[in-house]
Amino acid sequence: MRHERVEESSLNGSDIMRAGEYRILPAGESEARISRMQQVIQEEGLDGFLLTQNTDIYYLTGTMQTGYCFIPAVGEAVLYVRRSVARAREEAHIRTEELGAFREFGAKLAAGLAAAVPPGRKRLIGTPLDVLPAQTYLKLADLLEPAGAALTDASPLMRRQRMIKSPWEIARIEQAAQAAAEALAEALNFLKEGVSELDWMARYEYEIRKRGHIGLMRMRAYNQEVITGMVGAGEAAAVPSYFDGPAGGRGLGASAPQSVSRRLFGRNEPILLDVGCCIDGYIIDQTRTAVIGELPEELLRAYGVTERIMRQSEKLLLPGIIAEKPYQEALHMAEQEGLADHFMGFGADRVRFLGHGIGLEVDEWPVLAKGFTMPLRAGMVIAVEPKFTFPGVGVVGIENTYVIQEEGPPLALTRSPEQLIVLP
Repeated sequence: MRHERVEESSLNGSDIMRAGEYRILPAGESEARISRMQQVIQEEGLDGFLLTQNTDIYYLTGTMQTGYCFIPAVGEAVLYVRRSVARAREEAHIRTEELGAFREFGAKLAAGLAAAVPPGRKRLIGTPLDVLPAQTYLKLADLLEPAGAALTDASPLMRRQRMIKSPWEIARIEQAAQAAAEALAEALNFLKEGVSELDWMARYEYEIRKRGHIGLMRMRAYNQEVITGMVGAGEAAAVPSYFDGPAGGRGLGASAPQSVSRRLFGRNEPILLDVGCCIDGYIIDQTRTAVIGELPEELLRAYGVTERIMRQSEKLLLPGIIAEKPYQEALHMAEQEGLADHFMGFGADRVRFLGHGIGLEVDEWPVLAKGFTMPLRAGMVIAVEPKFTFPGVGVVGIENTYVIQEEGPPLALTRSPEQLIVLP
């Protein structure tokens, strides 16, 4: 598909706040997604598909109320809600029922399965096991056993479907990008020597929240969390962390070991501004590097390499290109510049990717990483983030979010000017 910016995505200021008022998923989006999922269910030889995670349920139904969404291979999809049933019925675009007693849920699922099953085969219900707690899995398996049904892992099916964004989804990401650009521009007025990372982040969060940011950015990976962004100055940005990204940040303590600390901004040091925004559930991810004064020569040279890697990556974000190719090319460029040990982290704490899909979650497919051999397709939205980490010194890099087009180069959704931000 050839994507063009929609009128509502160019809103700014108070218009973004109005656009961010309570809004539900259009019915057509839900219907199209469920129809595609049923087609995949049939192709995979499954008898049904069970969703348990809030984000997946929202993607297919339009509501994030707690419960279970069941999609039979043939027939009507049903949302079984624990709470709030009333709210789910207002928001969801499929039949919604009260979950009721959990011990009876297995019989309800079995009743919704297609009757035609080859002799001797259990009815198979696919479910994304990557987000299903083991305890819940065991309870569901016990409920389904008497009905001759079993759960099987179908995590890739959900993740593959969500890779391709509709024009409506892309418009949401564009609105988040516009809000992030405006908030960053305003917050840069407060980025001064002697201001703490925490104080500046609070200013950015104020600016982004009043433009409709929902206050969080969701991740799918177990034990991974992401806040509105990772902001770090000098050596604080280069402190490694459990977070699966090229820069962790010192954080506010062992209970929050990532992103901002109370360290004060200083002169002539890199300041990494890895910030995002989430509007209507959809996320933009971007990074800019700032400096108060001048960057040291070594860091300025490394920053120039990130720009060249970004330009080369743009040439490879095309339909049919294997997802690992941009990463391999970026790694080769870093090695040529003698910066391989600093690329996407440092030493043992390096991450092995260049970019990642983004949408309702930060860590969607595809991943621009070694071993990720699926071809890129039009409609994929990918954040590309070449960065270099220098322990005890800082981190430099950039990050843009792109949508892959059917023809021609990718379209950059990020709105903030890309160049190094030099502050007096």
